[in-house]
Amino acid sequence: MDTHKRTIVKTITWRMIATLTTVIVIYLWTDNWSIALGSGLVANALKTIFYYIHERLWNLTDFGRQIKQ
Repeated sequence: MDTHKRTIVKTITWRMIATLTTVIVIYLWTDNWSIALGSGLVANALKTIFYYIHERLWNLTDFGRQIKQ
């Protein structure tokens, strides 16, 4: 099982990549940095919270895990 610290670090690093991707795509679509940054930051702040919850819930199950012998 992952520690809370590991899950938090994974969440933050992944969301940084995802936020940058979102901001770039929205900017290319709208040609407006304010909209791109605002949308990217709000959407990804919410996604960070849901990703963390998702990871912790997966840690409650043994689905797909193998026991080392």
